[in-house]
Amino acid sequence: MTIRKEGIIKFLRWFLILSFMSSLTGCFYWMRAYQTYLQMGDFDQHFTITAGNEFQLHFKDPVLYSDDFIALSKLQPSQKSITETGQTWHYWFHKVDLEGNIIKPAVKFYFDLYFNKQERLTQWSFSQLFLQIAPAEFLEISIRSIGGAEINQGKRQIKANTDLIEKIDTDLPQKAQVLSQLGLPLSIEHKADQDIYLYHFLLQTPSIEEGYEDRRLSVVKLSFDKASDELIKMSGRFIGLKISINYQKYVKK
Repeated sequence: MTIRKEGIIKFLRWFLILSFMSSLTGCFYWMRAYQTYLQMGDFDQHFTITAGNEFQLHFKDPVLYSDDFIALSKLQPSQKSITETGQTWHYWFHKVDLEGNIIKPAVKFYFDLYFNKQERLTQWSFSQLFLQIAPAEFLEISIRSIGGAEINQGKRQIKANTDLIEKIDTDLPQKAQVLSQLGLPLSIEHKADQDIYLYHFLLQTPSIEEGYEDRRLSVVKLSFDKASDELIKMSGRFIGLKISINYQKYVKK
């Protein structure tokens, strides 16, 4: 009897996560998060993407519950809205100065999470301004690259192998366009071949679990190539989720 390679890989992944879960009594939300990660391996079977004024990730076979996001992020959304199909959670991020004061004129972006009547996540939407930080085509390919990514149990991080992803034929974002939307940074770190622009965004939230207050602040770093003024990397943490995209690794050379 022969065993398919895909079946072996899936079994090893489940064995890995079950071993990890054995030390996290009652943390079923991590199991559901891992189930969603496994779905990423067959992306088009479980997800669809639409992009326009917003970037929308649709979950065909929803697994995550609304309570899972509170358990994972330790943060309440800015606002909750009841809809005919369930509810929508809105997360608003406001650009702030080093003291945490909202900068005027206002610069803000949002995430919207849509849950069905069973309280399972069916859609995650990113606002137009966020797409200045992570353009739609790069956001899509970075999400797709999660499938089959390396799991670091200790740091609870996922590191994608960009060598396995088909590269896209597009231009890198230009600094002038990004700054026209985000405004001036709090600081600029000058390096030999790039400049790193620092921004702070503060989540509008009514409640934070004690001990996790620092998660309200999103520290965003944008790296621009000195020679071309192209945006080559973005890193930040949003509602407890660390995101880092090296745009150069996704573009055809």
